Amino acid sequence: MPLARLESELEKKLADLRAKGTLKGKETVITAMLPPRHGKGPRFHLVGHGRKQFLKMNSNSYLGLSTDPKVMTAEHTATDRYGVGPGAVRFISGTYEPHIELETRLARFHGRKSAMIFSAAYATIVGVLPQLIDKRTMVISDELNHNSIINAIRLSRPAGKAIYRHCDMEALATKLEQSIGFCDRIIVVTDGIFSMRGDFAPLAELVRICKRYNPKFQQGVITVVDDSHGVGAFGRTGRGTEEYTKAKADILIATLGKSLGVNGGYVAASSTVIKFLRETAPLYIYSNPITPAEAAAAIKGLDILESKTGLSLLEHLRKMTRRFEQGIIRLGYETLKSENPIVPLLTRDTRKTAQMVRFLFKNGILATGLNFPVVPKGDEEIRFQVSAGHTEKDIDYVLRILKKFK
Repeated sequence: MPLARLESELEKKLADLRAKGTLKGKETVITAMLPPRHGKGPRFHLVGHGRKQFLKMNSNSYLGLSTDPKVMTAEHTATDRYGVGPGAVRFISGTYEPHIELETRLARFHGRKSAMIFSAAYATIVGVLPQLIDKRTMVISDELNHNSIINAIRLSRPAGKAIYRHCDMEALATKLEQSIGFCDRIIVVTDGIFSMRGDFAPLAELVRICKRYNPKFQQGVITVVDDSHGVGAFGRTGRGTEEYTKAKADILIATLGKSLGVNGGYVAASSTVIKFLRETAPLYIYSNPITPAEAAAAIKGLDILESKTGLSLLEHLRKMTRRFEQGIIRLGYETLKSENPIVPLLTRDTRKTAQMVRFLFKNGILATGLNFPVVPKGDEEIRFQVSAGHTEKDIDYVLRILKKFK
């Protein structure tokens, strides 16, 4: 068979991943969701585990909007009106009214002139960065930036790239100083919230440094922030790291698939930047957009986020995050303090991480273990993600189980 020799080689690579402890293995398959009751948030059934109920502590749906009745109704209504798919890429016949309305709303929400949606947040980063980087562009990136940023830079083939120590603004300034005379344009790119740790970029200082160096480069220093884990989960009104730090990047990238509970990604920037990206970004031009119904659901999610209900959800999210964070500290575990609902429990040990994930699973708790090379050696952790859908009973249950593990 033509594939026999290739498959043999692939099996070796899989065996290597297994030996390193980085093989992801089988995916957990959810068969049903049980609605909140008796003071508890939603529970889930999984394939192979019968009627056992599981509590999700590993979901990006920070506001619980993926199961909000108003969001679901908005998607159902739009499906009846427009169908289940766009039918084509946008420049052919795949643009619908909800796409345009959503982009207008996102631009206004972030205080930008314009915005455009992509099929996914990963596709947004990979679609946007290469279009802004040419042979006279230097890219400077935080060492803990998301895999999507890393791969987008690789695809871009810049004149050069530099990596600065995590959130070290003196190191960033040094990289900028060293780039003078080497290129015409600098792109400084960072996560807003770092997805493995829950800490955030010191955006105000980053922007100040970049403005200071801006005159030293012919085409300036451009700041790009991916705040997929921040928007809708961080800041008083959910506008993310920009709101929390009171600073604004030149270009903001985020997602519809976390706090807004739907699917897709987007970029918000100046009108000229967005016009250029619509004409040049292949992952926008040659990929179908999210469905009209998904766009309608995201609009309803924004409606909720910008309402009193949204403020209440954000306050409850912060309260549950504090309760969980303080609880694991009282139990003697190590964490990184932040108002973001990503709460890492640092095990600093691969074997302990695996043992804890299994123990949590046995007790009906879904959580994600992160080991090297996903995180640096010595930073192994359990990544817990708090949601506005969690209740005090949920948080206290997880803490009781963690106490038993110790």
